[in-house]
Amino acid sequence: MNQISPKTTVGAGYVLATLTYTRGGGGKPAVYMYDRPAGVPAIEERNEPHQVAIHSARPLIEALSLDLQGFEVTHGVSAVRDFDDAAELKRVYDHEVASLVLAKTGASQALVFDHTVRRIGGDDSSAARRAPVYVVHNDYTDGSGPQRVRDLLPAGEAERALKRRFAIVNVWRSIDGPVVDTPLAFADARTVANEDWIATDLKYPDRTGEIYRVAFNPEHRWFYVPELQEDEVLLLKTFDSAKDGRARYMPHTAFADPATVPGTEKRASIESRVLALW
Repeated sequence: MNQISPKTTVGAGYVLATLTYTRGGGGKPAVYMYDRPAGVPAIEERNEPHQVAIHSARPLIEALSLDLQGFEVTHGVSAVRDFDDAAELKRVYDHEVASLVLAKTGASQALVFDHTVRRIGGDDSSAARRAPVYVVHNDYTDGSGPQRVRDLLPAGEAERALKRRFAIVNVWRSIDGPVVDTPLAFADARTVANEDWIATDLKYPDRTGEIYRVAFNPEHRWFYVPELQEDEVLLLKTFDSAKDGRARYMPHTAFADPATVPGTEKRASIESRVLALW
């Protein structure tokens, strides 16, 4: 497999777009999934927009790797007819996604534990049709990655799994034609410094989760797949317990592509989270 440097250029194959980073300092930020307590500053006060070049990943697809850049692109036609049907997702899509992750990672087990359909417009507030996330982030941290294993597996099995390598992979695809409006951007994990990660609490009424938001760094190298087709699948590594130099997680975000023509069909996508065990 050909490898690419974080400094590889793609000629004119990029767009300039504004991404929302998070300003560091001032204590640990928190996102409240319910009414924020009085006197607690909104995390939006720490939002920090930056214009960056987001390069087309198409010329580099054959060289991309979950363990190098933290993301890759593959192909696969789904047999699912209705992505809003939870029973069909369980019956059909779980197997498709698990098989894909096993083939691409070499893991011995793959447990699909979440599907999220995202749409723009309509009822974006419903649990099944959540709007895209327009802030640079990673879904798990050094703390919440292992906690997810404990949440998913029986106690004894979880502790055994935590002693071996495990990873969490996000499998992302379009479910309604090519993605032209509001694509997904992802950064080469090798261009992210340790100090760029900002651990951020996710506050729920009954528990507190944790994600990484990301501080701006001009070294970040951003990519996207222009006009991602329904048979093209993005694999994004959002956690890896291995600390041997391979990518452990990587920043990603939805973004407004300035090249999008007004009136373009809004994208609809599904992302599936998979726990891979070795």
